[in-house]
Amino acid sequence: MIDNSKTEMKPDCICLRFRKAARRVSQIYDQHLEPYGLTITQYGLLGHIRRYKGIGVGALAEKLVMDPTTLTRNLRPLERKGFVLMVPDEKDRRSRNLSLTTSGQEILNTARPGWNAAQEKIRTVLGSDTNKMMIDTIDQMIEDLRE
Repeated sequence: MIDNSKTEMKPDCICLRFRKAARRVSQIYDQHLEPYGLTITQYGLLGHIRRYKGIGVGALAEKLVMDPTTLTRNLRPLERKGFVLMVPDEKDRRSRNLSLTTSGQEILNTARPGWNAAQEKIRTVLGSDTNKMMIDTIDQMIEDLRE
């Protein structure tokens, strides 16, 4: 008989819990955004690009606490669909700056009701007090764990 007790995740593993919670929350958003042909990752990227028009890939990756290579891999489908433009930076041709196309702006606006529905579902399930506490706690955790 194989003893898996040393290789299994401990029941108090914080990372495991956060990953499971993130997957569950992502599933809810993905279900609501699927009719618009987007995932929550794609919707979030479009929103950030709109907010930080002309931002570089590296700077956006930093804001998202994400590896630039992973970010680029996630941007490619949005670029292929014509939602995002990645243009070389005038000062550093190795860097690429991001902006939404008209189609990108339109899909972001069109998909907003799906995002709102997912937000409302999570707010309803968690309750307003828990929702606010979770947002505040997670935001503080992100800052506290900054390297």
